[in-house]
Amino acid sequence: MLIREVILENFMSYEYARIAFKPGVNVICGPNGSGKSSMLLGISVALGQSYTERSKKLSDLIRWEKDQARVTLVLDNSPKSGHRPVPRIKKDYIFLTRVLRQDGKYWFELENRAATKAEVTRLLSKLGVDPENMLIIMHQNMVEQFTVLSPQEKLRIVEAAVGFESYRQNVLQAQRKLSRILSQEESVGKVLESAEQTLTYWREQYDRYQQKKQLRMKRRFLERELAWAEVSKREKIVNELKDQIKKKQNEILQIENETKTINTQLEELQKKLEKSKAEWKELFEERLELEREKAKHELTISMVNQALKETQAWAEIHREEMEECLAKIGLLETALQETTNPVDLEVKITEIKTTYKNLESVWNQRFNLKSQGLEESVRNSTEQLAKLNPQISDVQARADHLCYEIEGATSNVLDRKIKLALLQYRKENLTKALERLKKELQISLPDLDEAAKRAEETGPQIVPMKSIMDIIDEIRVTDGHLAALADVSEDIERMYESYSKLYLELKEKARLVAENREKALEEVKTRMEAWRTVLRNLLNHVSLQYQGILSGVQAVGDVRLLNEHDIEEAGLEIYVGFKGGKPVPLNAYTQSGGERSMATMTFLLALQQHVQSPFRAVDEYDIHLDPRGREVIADLIVSSVGLGGGQFLVITPSEVTFRERDVHVIAVQSVEGSSVVRVLG
Repeated sequence: MLIREVILENFMSYEYARIAFKPGVNVICGPNGSGKSSMLLGISVALGQSYTERSKKLSDLIRWEKDQARVTLVLDNSPKSGHRPVPRIKKDYIFLTRVLRQDGKYWFELENRAATKAEVTRLLSKLGVDPENMLIIMHQNMVEQFTVLSPQEKLRIVEAAVGFESYRQNVLQAQRKLSRILSQEESVGKVLESAEQTLTYWREQYDRYQQKKQLRMKRRFLERELAWAEVSKREKIVNELKDQIKKKQNEILQIENETKTINTQLEELQKKLEKSKAEWKELFEERLELEREKAKHELTISMVNQALKETQAWAEIHREEMEECLAKIGLLETALQETTNPVDLEVKITEIKTTYKNLESVWNQRFNLKSQGLEESVRNSTEQLAKLNPQISDVQARADHLCYEIEGATSNVLDRKIKLALLQYRKENLTKALERLKKELQISLPDLDEAAKRAEETGPQIVPMKSIMDIIDEIRVTDGHLAALADVSEDIERMYESYSKLYLELKEKARLVAENREKALEEVKTRMEAWRTVLRNLLNHVSLQYQGILSGVQAVGDVRLLNEHDIEEAGLEIYVGFKGGKPVPLNAYTQSGGERSMATMTFLLALQQHVQSPFRAVDEYDIHLDPRGREVIADLIVSSVGLGGGQFLVITPSEVTFRERDVHVIAVQSVEGSSVVRVLG
């Protein structure tokens, strides 16, 4: 987009002027103080420049004794290759105005409508126009100023002029992003470390809270276990009572059955006893009879034996008498022998002997008969006794057996009666115990129901594994542990979960920041490489152009990129050597004024075709150049603008240098304190 016309109203030395520009080279010439530089300054102010070498405030640029100044640029917006430079404005010309007031109020107008500086800046940036860049608009003394710029400053204005500023901005943006991420990573790391310490504290508290929670659960479980243990105990008591009742009832039933059995046995035993007694009585009568018979025979034998003894005693007495008789007979015989009349005595003795013999024969006969009778009687009685004894023994044995049976039966009857008495006693005791157990059961059942209701309130039934005393002891121990954790707040779980969530979020954020750091590092590396690549290509091409132009004035030089791995320290160094000298850096101390101007303009013209702005201007570049240098630079300006197109504004005290060249010449003069413009060709 080119400038077709500049309208100056009450701006510096201009009261009112309309200056038309053409494509290509526009040369503004005139004596010093005529207003040449003011025209370029007006263009810069209209394009948005806010600070100038001529004044500290824009209000100082208003013509003397005027309240307001206006600078209007008429911009060419006609279609080029079917497209307008500013597509949204469907006109061939765009009017851009800047109004300056003495009260310090300034504003822009775009197409006669108020516009912000940001809108104007966005519009011009799309066209590559930056009034602050000295490579686009080089005011008075800026040729010298360019040489004193640091390599870093030179590189930045070159990047801005050729449209590479976006590469730098991309790198700087990536570095700022990386810096923010590193700062964020450090901040997140510190916060994460602090959060980890805090989380460690809350984790310890949470562990205590969990311990307290578990102890509470344990206590509730123990209370539940205790309640169900109480139920179990009461159930056990009830079941034991029921078992005891059943057992007692079974025992009573067993006693009744035993009593019935024993009564039956007792009846049978009594019948058997009565029968045995009757049989024993019969045997007793039979034995008594046999004993009588035996006694009779024994008495007979005894009496016969007594009679035999008496008979033997009588026989002994008789023998003694007989012996005495025999002795008397012997005495008689002796006397007979002595007697004188033996015949009478012999007869007498013979009679006595005969009588003795008869008596002895009768006695022996009687004695023998009586002895035989007695012996026969003894023998008969003995035989009878021999028969009676087995009978008596048999009867005795039978009687003894019956006695044994009677004694056994009597003993059995007695045992049965004792058993019946004992069973009755046991039954009475069992009946009393049964009644007592039933009463206890009646008391225990409501207690069991009450205990079961209390237990159900604590939770579903469980099988207690410990005794009630063990559970109570464990509850006491648990209460002791809970008392030690009384300072643990109920909010700890919420705090721990909150800090855990925060810690996990921070950890995830730290991970994401680390990933972003790696991505940012890669992005910085990629963008730095892109920035270095385009700059190397640009400066290689510019350096060749620069060297070619310098060779025309018997000079050498080079354009180099310094510190290309550090974008903040990276810079542009221009080397130049005249009159066979070795190329050295261009600065304000090594070269002369003409050499600095020649080197600077050579560099600008070498860069010309790469500059994005369609409009460029340079003010009094040729002050220190000799005529030959001016001619060379003039030719280069015309040829470079002709090749690259666009619009180039040159301000010089004399138009002589550009005579006979295809340029648009504008002369400026000061007439009665006002600048007057005149077109020469």
